[in-house]
Amino acid sequence: MKRIFVAGHRGMVGGAILRKLEAAQAAGEEIEMITRSRTELDLSDQQAVRDFMQTERPDIVILAAAKVGGIYANNTYPADFIYENLMIECNVIHQAFAAGVTRLLQLGSSCIYPRAVAQPMREDALLTGVLEPTNEPYAIAKIAGIKLCESYNRQHGTDYRSVMPTNLYGPGDNFHPENSHVLPALIRRFHEAAQSGVESVTIWGSGQPRREFLHVDDMADASLFVLNLAKDEYEAQTQPMLSHLNVGSGTDIPILELAEMVADVTGFTGQIMTDPSKPDGAMRKLMDVSRLAALGWRAKIDLRAGVENTYQWYLSNHAEARQ
Repeated sequence: MKRIFVAGHRGMVGGAILRKLEAAQAAGEEIEMITRSRTELDLSDQQAVRDFMQTERPDIVILAAAKVGGIYANNTYPADFIYENLMIECNVIHQAFAAGVTRLLQLGSSCIYPRAVAQPMREDALLTGVLEPTNEPYAIAKIAGIKLCESYNRQHGTDYRSVMPTNLYGPGDNFHPENSHVLPALIRRFHEAAQSGVESVTIWGSGQPRREFLHVDDMADASLFVLNLAKDEYEAQTQPMLSHLNVGSGTDIPILELAEMVADVTGFTGQIMTDPSKPDGAMRKLMDVSRLAALGWRAKIDLRAGVENTYQWYLSNHAEARQ
């Protein structure tokens, strides 16, 4: 019986991973999931994490817990983003090692790559240039997580892996009007605009930056795929000194075109305006997913179908959706 600790199981990604594990369990796989809410276990508390790991002794750890947000949130709370994410990573990874955990999967972010990096972004572009200023604190924390896993592997022979997802969306997302990522923020804004009958909606920036999106169910599938790879298969693609894999759809879309798609899905028929006085962020962020594709995994959920699925979830869970 494998005991798997899913850190961050109430978040969008952790919740999707937990659903995948529950389905595997129901299909007869001998696994036991260990979860703790934030009120039960504060991952930024070193002693609490140490006590938990020593008591529970999981066989595998999936680190999906993080403080996340969009451009506004990253600009407004930079100290929170770097501190909380560093503490979570340091505590979970080190205390997992101290408790004898040899297999761990850490989830990062595409923002680890330099602002001016060649597109699509390859794994070996890490630390080759200046980061995007609007989310630099968060990116530094996520880079530290990669290096933690890499360093424990080098020094202690552990099998700690990292996956770097592109922009994620789907059921369980954060729909806060200011602190959410672009796609859920657009879903909420266009839904409310359609319901209230306003004539126009203004989106941040020029609308020209291109972004890649991956449905959270695809991310959960990719995470477990990478976790279950034989060690030699994983290392054949990550190579020495390159301990992470990109996860994405391999395609991107201009933000204005995305807004038009969301408007259509939500039934908004008014005008879409842009506000170039607001920051665009990086003009393009597309992942090179060839290494993961070579291992046999590709995204399955089309963006339009995924947006429709997410909107229906939002409508059905409006009262409890994170807002």
